[in-house]
Amino acid sequence: MKCEHCTRKECSKKTKTDDQENASVDVPSPAQENGEKGEFHKLADAKIFLSDCLACDSCVSAEEGIQVSQQNAKDFFQVLNLNKKCDTSKHRVLAVSVCPQSLPYFAAKFSLSVTDASRRLCGFLKSLGVHYVFDTTIAADFSILESQKEFVRRFRQHNEEEPALPMLTSACPGWVRYAERVLGHPVTPHLCTAKSPQQIMGSLVKDYFARRQNLSPDKIFHVIVAPCYDKKLEALQEDVLTASRGSRGTDCVLTSGEIAQMMEQSDVSVREAALDTLFGDVKEEELRRHDGAGSDGYLAHIFRHAAKELFNEDVGEVTYRALRNKDFQEVTLEKSGEVLLRFAAAYGFRNIQNVVLKLKKGKFPYHFVEVLACAGGCLNGRGQAQTTDGRTDKALLQKMKGIYADIPVQLPEASTHVQELYQEWLDGTDSPRVQEALHTAYQGPGQPADSRDIKW
Repeated sequence: MKCEHCTRKECSKKTKTDDQENASVDVPSPAQENGEKGEFHKLADAKIFLSDCLACDSCVSAEEGIQVSQQNAKDFFQVLNLNKKCDTSKHRVLAVSVCPQSLPYFAAKFSLSVTDASRRLCGFLKSLGVHYVFDTTIAADFSILESQKEFVRRFRQHNEEEPALPMLTSACPGWVRYAERVLGHPVTPHLCTAKSPQQIMGSLVKDYFARRQNLSPDKIFHVIVAPCYDKKLEALQEDVLTASRGSRGTDCVLTSGEIAQMMEQSDVSVREAALDTLFGDVKEEELRRHDGAGSDGYLAHIFRHAAKELFNEDVGEVTYRALRNKDFQEVTLEKSGEVLLRFAAAYGFRNIQNVVLKLKKGKFPYHFVEVLACAGGCLNGRGQAQTTDGRTDKALLQKMKGIYADIPVQLPEASTHVQELYQEWLDGTDSPRVQEALHTAYQGPGQPADSRDIKW
C-alpha cells in the first residue's frame, strides 16, 4: 500500500523490517544537553520506539517522532527548573491533566487501586513542582455531549444529494491526522466537528481556569498525560480562544509510560495527594469514566441519545456484535423488523482502511462509526502497557481492562459541573461561544496547515 503525507511522498514505514520498527533512540534530558547536573536530569530520559509515532504507523518519520518527544520532555523540565530559580518573572503555574485511560495503567503497574494510583501519581507530580493535577473526564463530557447533538442534527439533515452521514468520531488524533493528511475528501466532511477531550481540556485550563485564577494563559504551562504518542502531534496544532488569543491549549504531552519511568527512577519523597478540580473544590471527587470498554465510549453514549431523541426508544445495555474481528463491532436499533440505527466501532489501522474503502465506494451501511487508531482502544495506546522491546504487555493490559471496567460509569448529562460550565463559561448550550470553544474545522491534503503545525 502506498501512504502519502502532505508532501505526497511514499511512506517508508510500510516497508520497514521488524528490527527497524522496534529500534529505539535515546532522548537526552535537558540537563545532559546543556552539560548541567540537576535534580531532574535522570527523570527526563525516555526511549521512543520508531513504531510509536502514529498508531496508524504510516504518517510520521522516525526523525519527526524524536523531535516531538524531545520538545515535550525538554520544555517540561525546563519549566520545573526555572520555577526553582529566583527570577519570578519567568515562573509559570504548572498544571497537569491526566487522561482517564492512563490511570488504570498506573494502577496495574504499581499494583494499586485506581484511586490510590491517582493519589500516588498526583503526589509524585506535585513533589516535582507541579501546582495542579486534573482529570480530563470533564473535557470528554463536553466532547461527547456536542457529538450527540451533532449526530442528531446530521441524521435529520441527511439526504442522498448532500449526505451528512455517516458521522465519524474525531476524538482520536492519529485517525484525524491520517484523515486530514492522507484521505481528505470524501472522508473529512464526515468527521464530527466536536473537538477532542485534549483540545477541550486545553481551553478549560487556559481560558476558564486561567480567568478563575486571574492568570494570563501564557503564565500557565499545561501538560497532558496520555496513553498514546499521537496526542503529542495533536498538541502542536491546538489553538485556544482566550482573551489573549493564539495560546496553545496544551504545551506538552507526556505518555503514561514516560511518567511511570520517571516515577521508577525518582528518589524524590512523595506524599499522596488528591486530584484537583477546575472549580477549587476541597472535597475529593470519586473517579468516574464513560461507557466504553477501553475508550471514552462515544458509540454507546451517542447511540443511547440518538435512540431516545430520534425514536423515543430507551436503550439500557448496549449490545455489541463482533463482525470481521473483535476490533470491528456493530450495534443496531431495530423496531418491527426495521433497522433504525446502525452504528459500528472500528479500532486499528486495518479496520480503518476497510471503513474508508467502503465509504469511497458508496457502499457504507452505517450511520455512525467510532474510529480509533489503536487496536483494542485507548487503553492499548502505544505510550503505555509496552514491553521493553516495544510490544504490547498482554498480561498488564488485561489487568488494566479489569481495573477500567470497575470504575463507575457516569453519563455526561449527569454532570452538574458541565451544566454549570455551559452557562458560566460558554453563555448557554447553543451560544456562539460553544461553536468557537468546542468545535473545529478540518483541512485536507494540500491545504495550508496551522502555523504551529509540524513542518513536514
